[in-house]
Amino acid sequence: MRRNLQNGGRLRPIDLARGHGLSTQAVRNYEEAGILPVADRTPHGYRTYTSLHAGALRAFLALVSGHGHQAAASVMRAVNQGAVDEAFRLIDESHAQLLDDRRTLQAVESALRDLEPTVAPASGAESASDAGTGRGGTFIGPLADKLGIRPATLRNWERAGLVRPRRDPRTGYRVYDKADVRDARLAHQLRRGGYLLEQIAPLIAQVRSAGGLQPLEAALCDWHGRLSDRGRAMLTGAAELEAYLRLRD
Repeated sequence: MRRNLQNGGRLRPIDLARGHGLSTQAVRNYEEAGILPVADRTPHGYRTYTSLHAGALRAFLALVSGHGHQAAASVMRAVNQGAVDEAFRLIDESHAQLLDDRRTLQAVESALRDLEPTVAPASGAESASDAGTGRGGTFIGPLADKLGIRPATLRNWERAGLVRPRRDPRTGYRVYDKADVRDARLAHQLRRGGYLLEQIAPLIAQVRSAGGLQPLEAALCDWHGRLSDRGRAMLTGAAELEAYLRLRD
């Protein structure tokens, strides 16, 4: 059956490799990994490929751009083993992950829109009203009440690095300044969206390093662009996979 599928002229590993900027070893590795169908051999043991293998290579490389190497390899192995429904299931999972990533971005943007812009003071800068223990801020109880959470939750967020309140040197109480309140509100929004503390921490660290929310617009725009590129790459991968399936038929 495999020989019937492999119609067309014979191709060497280098013939497949050249068109995609690959090494011949990479092509052989793809065959050994099940990404390409098994090749016939000459009497001297040399591999011979056909248009079927060329189509498989095109499909795999196109799938990698949208689904990643591991998922693309799993899809191609499933197809080559005749488990086409499994290949479709893997593709569905990848599309579901893209949708989840879009929802994550929307939740982050919504959380950021709900926050009041807060510019962190320059390092070392301190006004007269901020000097010593008279520096402005709020304590853990009022902040917890404002957010509708328990003080224990704020302490847990502090351990996770989401908020970094200073301590009043006289009382030892936690004092949350405007940037801390911003970070707590952002964490609260994302927690309500179901995100884990370890997922929230990197975003808040970026807000801090940027000195506020405004500089994050470029990062969010880039995030949108990367998701769009992924979606389009998935379309290209689907077209190449369909072409390969027709070759197999």
